[in-house]
Amino acid sequence: MPLRPRARSAAGAPLPEQKARGDCRLPGPSATTMSEIPKDPLKAILLELECHFTWNLLKEDILFDVDDTIRQQLEFLTTESRLTLYNLLAYVKHLKGQNEDALACLEQAEDMIQREHPDEEEIRRLVTWGNYAWVYYHMDQLKEAQKHLDKIGAVCKKLSSPSDYKLESPEIECEKGWALLKFGGKYYQRAKAAFEKALEAEPDNPEFCIGYAITVYRLDNCNREGPPRGWSLGPLRKAVTLNPENAYIKVLLALKLQDVHAEAEGERYMEEILDQISSQPYVLRYAAKFYRRKKSWDQALGLLKKGLQVTPTSSFLHHQMGLCYRGQMIQIKKGTCNRPRGEDKLRVDRLIAMALYHFRAAVERDSTFVFVYTDLANMYAEGGQCSNAEDVFQKVLHLENISDDHRHQIHYYYGRFQEFHCKSESTAIHHYLEALKFRDRSLLRPKLTSALKRLADKRLSQDPSDVQSLCALGFVYMLEGEKKQAAEYYAQAQRINPENAESLAALCELQDPETAESFAALCEL
Repeated sequence: MPLRPRARSAAGAPLPEQKARGDCRLPGPSATTMSEIPKDPLKAILLELECHFTWNLLKEDILFDVDDTIRQQLEFLTTESRLTLYNLLAYVKHLKGQNEDALACLEQAEDMIQREHPDEEEIRRLVTWGNYAWVYYHMDQLKEAQKHLDKIGAVCKKLSSPSDYKLESPEIECEKGWALLKFGGKYYQRAKAAFEKALEAEPDNPEFCIGYAITVYRLDNCNREGPPRGWSLGPLRKAVTLNPENAYIKVLLALKLQDVHAEAEGERYMEEILDQISSQPYVLRYAAKFYRRKKSWDQALGLLKKGLQVTPTSSFLHHQMGLCYRGQMIQIKKGTCNRPRGEDKLRVDRLIAMALYHFRAAVERDSTFVFVYTDLANMYAEGGQCSNAEDVFQKVLHLENISDDHRHQIHYYYGRFQEFHCKSESTAIHHYLEALKFRDRSLLRPKLTSALKRLADKRLSQDPSDVQSLCALGFVYMLEGEKKQAAEYYAQAQRINPENAESLAALCELQDPETAESFAALCEL
């Protein structure tokens, strides 16, 4: 049942519950004894709430510098209510075991309710009160937890909610969407669903439209299987119409227009934006990205330097600086057929040094920023510092809690490093195959399959019994649907080395009605 606008009482079935984070016990001071209020029944009520503790926001997905990021957004970003940011910061503090700090953040959230939402105080307080109740529960201050549950219950009763402690509200769905968005890519689909639910109730709510547009924009950019999608173009246009003074949403629209080859229109928005802002780092960073992609290096670098004056610890800004210097270096090398001499060589060396400085700064400020590791390693290799490049690649290869998409790209770049800088074709083949095993459909797939065929054919021309190359070709042809050719290569590898588990497993997989006859013939050879 769709959510009703805030002017009407909520109705409908309760929302499905997410797995709660409520079972992560953190140490804290105890103000009351557990015998005064039964703890288990209290937890059962807490699990009914709609707040950060029941939205399945996992501790392992906290971004490295999330505290600094939220505080910068509180100061500079205007796309969302500061209330939502203080609530999120409170939850992050709790996950880090800092419950007193969490309570301080929740006090600031309550102050924001009075300032930003005086006409919606009751509904807007529900998430904050829910977070209070959970934090006090973890601190064993059960009377305080119960006090906040009573406040929630009173509002739910007043607004005729079918649930004693849960209210269906577009404002709550919006806050849920923002929280999910802040926890990274694996949460984007859930964030999109939350904003969609809020928009069902209020289709033209400016904040809901901004949240939805940003979420779809990020989902567009998560696509690694083709060019950037344009699904977010319509939502971004609507969000700009409803929020004409918001520079952040305008800059995202400009970037999306650039993605869909409407750069001239995007540039018009960029000119408006740059007239509106002076020191908003979250706008400057994306404005710089627009000009970097346009190869307007000086303009991009000027904007990034302004951003770094305001937020000198931003890993994003340092990364973008490095990309600009790298882009300039590539431009010079292309113009000299990869053989820069004299002044061009000096400029290339200076640009490599500056790119390295900023990529290192980005990694130091965010040790989980995967793309910076590969950019840093590749830049070390570009500068002939292969030992440093190897060290960086080993660090990123052993990072934990990263996506298959990231691992796919890490193995691709490490394979290229091994092939072109270390001249280790065998290691390169291994990592190209690993890249395809993590993700067999992406923009990198043609490059990977082409590299594998080229290296395997070269090695087989020198040694026809090279089992690794035979299996590599078998894998590539199986991936391309050429089952007969794949079976031939795997069977040849099996004859050379009957103990090879990879070729045996592949041949078993290929043994279907379509290939059974050729499979039997191959095994008899």
